[in-house]
Amino acid sequence: MSAIPDTEAVDFRQIRRKDWTIIGLIGSAHSASHFFQLVFPTLYLSLAHEFGYDFVKLGLLASIFFLVSCLGQASSGFVVDRIGPAPVLRFGLASFVVSGVLIGSANGYAMLVLAAVIGGMGNSVFHPVDYSIMNHRVSPARLGHAFSTHGLTGNLGWALTPVFMATIIHLSNWRVAAFSAAGLVAFVLVLTWLGRSLLAGTNQQAVAASAAPGASSGSQVDLSRQSVGQTLATLLVQPALWGAFLFFMFTSVALSAVQNYTIPMLGDIYAIDKVLAGGTLSAYMIAAAVGMLAGGFLVGTTPNTERTVFVSLLLAGALLAVLALGTVPPVVAMGLVALAGFFSGVAAPSRDMLIRRVTPKGATGTVYGLVYSGMDVGSSLAPVGFGLMLDAGLGRGPWFGAATAFAIAAVLAVWVARWAGRSVAAVSTARA
Repeated sequence: MSAIPDTEAVDFRQIRRKDWTIIGLIGSAHSASHFFQLVFPTLYLSLAHEFGYDFVKLGLLASIFFLVSCLGQASSGFVVDRIGPAPVLRFGLASFVVSGVLIGSANGYAMLVLAAVIGGMGNSVFHPVDYSIMNHRVSPARLGHAFSTHGLTGNLGWALTPVFMATIIHLSNWRVAAFSAAGLVAFVLVLTWLGRSLLAGTNQQAVAASAAPGASSGSQVDLSRQSVGQTLATLLVQPALWGAFLFFMFTSVALSAVQNYTIPMLGDIYAIDKVLAGGTLSAYMIAAAVGMLAGGFLVGTTPNTERTVFVSLLLAGALLAVLALGTVPPVVAMGLVALAGFFSGVAAPSRDMLIRRVTPKGATGTVYGLVYSGMDVGSSLAPVGFGLMLDAGLGRGPWFGAATAFAIAAVLAVWVARWAGRSVAAVSTARA
């Protein structure tokens, strides 16, 4: 009589262990992508000293990196859906390794530009790859934790780069630091190769759970079997997809305002010195990571994840608006910045679960690639726009702008949820 429960317990432990191994592998890869995004900026001073480049040339390297990434992110999703995410993941990591080696052996600007292009190509694949693997390979019970861990590891990757690179530059030189960055990513590449059997294929339980309400997985058209043109024609007429794209664009606008201009605004409005202001910005990022962990537990408490996104982003926006008013003491202002980061982080896992509801069968990589490209659009537009505000004397503009962007994103989350069921149902019957 006890054999069945014992067998079920063993199966549960095996599934849980497999899920967390997959989550760990994807988290390591995502951390590596964020780590490599900051390799060029951490080498600016060293490259300027070595080659005499000005900051326009140095900044252009990062711009090339992200421009290539932006162009590649939307298109890489189609590749993921057709050949599978595991080989594309290894391509992305291998591109970082090649880029790091090129940086370390560079003899001039042309090699650095080539390294930026190859690194940008590698960076473009991670969101379509990561979310495709998590949605198809992680059990539904742990999917929220997978999303929160994914966001957390990305933040940790950003945090690691300056410390890692600065330490090796201090102990040796910038070329060794670049080679070491390539070596670190190569180690992650080896891990994904060793775990390739876990990252390939499909978890049927996860796929069944992702079917649209009221529709079986068998009734859905598998868009991975359609041509790229047919897939685009089907997806781009879906309002939920465009809503999700705009959602990511506006949340990216808000984050860009906070990341780029919180330090000068804390100084101008609250007379907080640069060291404390920098620590406050770090507190925002750390609090956001903690919020992501908390948000992973909230995902499983309600099927209406848009409500969590709506409330969390409205609270984050409200806190930034209060900061912009300049009516609180400096110490309180620093605390409000961190609290705003926490609420923005809480929304992240529920946000990713919401996008999952927009995704029809066979288009996971494509959808995540398309909607996440909205982040690149927001990141490219916001710094210039908010910089113009500051130059025009609107010293509180970026915080008000971030609050407005969070509020718009909150409304878009509800709008996307409203259209999600209709969009997936429409795709399910299209071309049937």
